[in-house]
Amino acid sequence: MRLFVVCYAALCLGVLAAACSSPKPAPALPPVLKLWGDLKPVVSVKELMRDMIDPASDYVFDSVAIVNSKKGVVETRPKTDADWEKIRVGAVTLAEGAYLLKIPRPFAPPGDENNSTGPDPEELSPAQIQAKLEADPVLWNAKIEALRNVGLEVLEIVKRKDVNELWDAGDNLDRACESCHVAY
Repeated sequence: MRLFVVCYAALCLGVLAAACSSPKPAPALPPVLKLWGDLKPVVSVKELMRDMIDPASDYVFDSVAIVNSKKGVVETRPKTDADWEKIRVGAVTLAEGAYLLKIPRPFAPPGDENNSTGPDPEELSPAQIQAKLEADPVLWNAKIEALRNVGLEVLEIVKRKDVNELWDAGDNLDRACESCHVAY
């Protein structure tokens, strides 16, 4: 009987000790993939937009159109694999290139103040854009994600070769671009 009481007491103490001990640490998160080198921007945001993002967006914008001319109605739409490949190049460039906007870089080349002078300037100066980004980095990232999402949407459209969806994608791209340009 004495052995039973000692074993029972030891069991109770063990249960109490386990209940009072600190919780087990959460399982480790998978390691974050590291970049293979430092990211060093080559051009400003303005140059990146002009030389990469804008031309890529034209592949999407120009993929479908209906134009009334003296010769009648002219419809543009992708018809060949080469046409679809060009749209795919635009979509990939938008989806991947948008993330280059997350790399800190100047907003304009040195000495370029945008159209930010005079009464009722058209654009913010690079310093004003930088201040706005620093005040609300979430907004900057949301604009980048919106652009990226359109690139991803167009990639899916290209896989299905759905001409009709290109119209909506063009509208979505226009909204993503204009929304950012109105803010910045």
